Amino acid sequence: MRALTWQGLGDVRVENVPDPVLQDPTDAIVRVTSTAICGSDLHLYGVLAPYLQKDYVLGHEFMGVVEEVGSGVSSLRPGDRVVVPFVIACGHCWMCDRGLFAACETTQIREMGTGAALFGFSSLYGSVPGGQAEMVRVPHADFGPVKLPQDFEDERFLYLSDILPTAWQGVKYANVGEEDTLAVLGLGPVGQLAVRSAALQGVKRVIAVDLVDERLALAKSWGAETVDLREVDDVSDTLKDMTDGRGPDGVLDAVGMEAHGNPIAEKVVAGAARLPKALGRKAIETAGIDRLDALHTAIHSVRRAGTVSLSGVYGGMADPMPMMEMFDKGITMRMGQCHVRHWTDELLEIASRPEDVLGLESLATHHVSLDEAPEAYKMFQEKKDGCIKVVLKP
Repeated sequence: MRALTWQGLGDVRVENVPDPVLQDPTDAIVRVTSTAICGSDLHLYGVLAPYLQKDYVLGHEFMGVVEEVGSGVSSLRPGDRVVVPFVIACGHCWMCDRGLFAACETTQIREMGTGAALFGFSSLYGSVPGGQAEMVRVPHADFGPVKLPQDFEDERFLYLSDILPTAWQGVKYANVGEEDTLAVLGLGPVGQLAVRSAALQGVKRVIAVDLVDERLALAKSWGAETVDLREVDDVSDTLKDMTDGRGPDGVLDAVGMEAHGNPIAEKVVAGAARLPKALGRKAIETAGIDRLDALHTAIHSVRRAGTVSLSGVYGGMADPMPMMEMFDKGITMRMGQCHVRHWTDELLEIASRPEDVLGLESLATHHVSLDEAPEAYKMFQEKKDGCIKVVLKP
């Protein structure tokens, strides 16, 4: 089959790889009909090279049609249309029983000290082949895949794999009510869906921050007030000025380690990514730092006793944090991989409504074939051609 494979730092290629086969009774084989490029994929493209091997299949946002199921799968049959959560969870362990699916004890990657296995996300999360491919082996298919109605286009449901529940959880974690103000930092796909999710959750005031014209305009069209990073001296001061001097009640960081604003950290990250793999892993795991401009902005901006919610991915192990300010302000921080299945029923109902209330069908700005994925990665990383979201068709 054809699949997008990692070949080196900033080098992804579509290659012929072996077809996936059933390995366990709870496996399924899914023929991919739509898959997407996620901001998290860019971490693999440009940062986490020490955890990748040549020919590894990328991608963790995908949906398709079931081709084959193992003997232990009774909830699916060939021909079912499904979306597959990027978190691989068993559904019945101690953590899963509590809705903490990203901490599934059955699939945890204990040798790496990380949580549940993830599709297409390197040896850090189990080296499970990803979904930017024609077909995928789906472990724990007796729990993970979500059966879908047949009468909507793929993009009504594709984002249930990751970015929609990630945004939804991020807003929930921000602990904002109807009369509160939420600031969203970063208006990529997760940030855009966070703006829309907040409105659907009843938050009346959302302030959205970015530095790309198309992203700011899109968030504004969904009711957000916008702040252009290029036009203000200090984002934190601006957000406080907009909220009676206090700061927003909740701040959602939808940027993560790809933040602008710290050229020194950027050089350190780039240096670690280029080291030999063993040295690179050691550097990341002991002295790695992220570009923290967005996170520090969130901490500086949020009001006293407010909440900072992290949806953007961070990977540094030696990140400097303003602990005095965090303690003095008494802020709450919530973060982590999305517990996708925790939100599935609620979001599937929303996505299945006759009206596309979250604008899921129009979020993607680019639809290209799988063979065009290498160029699309570069375009997405460089934020060119008004690119907000890319959907690939195998």
